[in-house]
Amino acid sequence: MANFGPKDIKKLRETTSAGMMDCKNALKETNGDFDAAIAWLREKGLGAAAKKAGKVAAEGVVSVEVNDNKAVIIEINSQTDFVAQNDTFKAVVSEITKHAFDNNLADAEAINASEINGQPFADYLSLQIATIGENLVVRRAGMIASDDETVAINGYVHANSRVAVLLGAKCEDADTAKKVAVELKNIAMHAAAMSPSTLSYKDFDPQFVADETAGRIEKVKKDNEELVRLGKPLKNVPQFVSRQQLTDEVIAEATKAIEAELKAEGKPEKIWDRIVPGKVERFISDNTLLDQELALLDQKYVMDDSVTVAQHIEKISGGKATITDFIRLEVGEGIEVEEEDFAAEVASQMS
Repeated sequence: MANFGPKDIKKLRETTSAGMMDCKNALKETNGDFDAAIAWLREKGLGAAAKKAGKVAAEGVVSVEVNDNKAVIIEINSQTDFVAQNDTFKAVVSEITKHAFDNNLADAEAINASEINGQPFADYLSLQIATIGENLVVRRAGMIASDDETVAINGYVHANSRVAVLLGAKCEDADTAKKVAVELKNIAMHAAAMSPSTLSYKDFDPQFVADETAGRIEKVKKDNEELVRLGKPLKNVPQFVSRQQLTDEVIAEATKAIEAELKAEGKPEKIWDRIVPGKVERFISDNTLLDQELALLDQKYVMDDSVTVAQHIEKISGGKATITDFIRLEVGEGIEVEEEDFAAEVASQMS
């Protein structure tokens, strides 16, 4: 005679989220011992999770937690977008995010090597995999934290939870930091939409800039071919693509060329000082297309495209703040997902 009944099965299912039949089998195998049944399910769950661990997890969500002087951001992947919308998965994401925040786990390696709820994180995650039925991966994470009251920190998660951004700024005083922290959320929203890959052009590898130069100049030329066809004004064809390349010598040469152009146009030399700075700025803008696309501080701010993000933060802080930290995560970036031939898979299973 069984040492358990329907109420025991229901309680075990509520405790472990395992299937009804799995719970019944667990209690049967352990003669109704509830704790032993949980252990039995965990062991079986680990086996089921191992089979799922080979599946590519390229969907999922990005989660953020921000509280005054500390913020964490985590990308947790699942195999399908359907599971990413599941309440059980969302609860797991919330628990892992809080775990990382509370324990100052600054990257995915630290999270995966930690202990959670009194067990190794790998065991915890394997149990979630078995419960949810898909492979789950804590793929990337980051943290911005400071005990300095002059540091402002904030973040933003887009509505679909697939893109999130953290920002930190060093300010001259605590009052400025409070003001800037509010504005950092707006700038984080900008970064979520405009997809910068780095904070500043200074972060680019010089070889990357060199590799990108010819192709981007050719693109402007191609764009001009279309503009000619449409009868629209042409873009200035750049010589360079990043501020990295605009040395003092390059700017000096550009200034001379502008002055020579003004002289040829018959413009009085006494008014050159009112014209040259604007034309030099235009030269810099035309020759920094890479920065404007990929470097946050050098992008035109979406809420006021008359200034860059760097100029905007300078303006709202009165020159008392500089953005120093930037983390942007988008679900699945860089993951290669193999295209599956569904018809072939069905045929193989039927043969």
